[in-house]
Amino acid sequence: MGEGKTIEIWWQDEARLGQRNGRVRLWARRGTRPRQPADQRYKNAYLLGAVCPARGVGAGLMMPKADTYAMQAHLDEISLHVANNAHAVLLMDRAGWHTTEKLKVPDNITIILLPSRAPELNPVENIWQYMRDNWLSTRVFETYEDILDAGCAASNKLIANPETITSIGMRKWANISQ
Repeated sequence: MGEGKTIEIWWQDEARLGQRNGRVRLWARRGTRPRQPADQRYKNAYLLGAVCPARGVGAGLMMPKADTYAMQAHLDEISLHVANNAHAVLLMDRAGWHTTEKLKVPDNITIILLPSRAPELNPVENIWQYMRDNWLSTRVFETYEDILDAGCAASNKLIANPETITSIGMRKWANISQ
């Protein structure tokens, strides 16, 4: 990392999207039970996402699997979104594909692994919940392509709303000097 570069704090995680989506809360008249569609099929894909809440920017990729190949493609994508003359500190969990020595981390990124079993430290978990609550729940996906399209559309909606990324993703304790 060169002298005089700005440090950006980025958060990364992946979410499985598919035909077996979880249920969400719905408003309903007291004493009634609203119906929610449920699918028993198992096709799925993974949305790999990263955000820099201080800048309100993000990077996302839909991939068929969460593995080393997908993580390498995601690191390369994140690298493209780091500001010029900046260096990204990328915080993420300790999934096997995050810790493998097979990854070639771009020069403008440094990875910091979060403690094990501490998803509450990663604001991308809250972003997944927001995306599911607003754009992905109560849907039945007929085809694999529908899953990919829905994940891409949700990611694009989020990235188009920098205020949402900042409001959900900002953690004062992680951005004291920014």
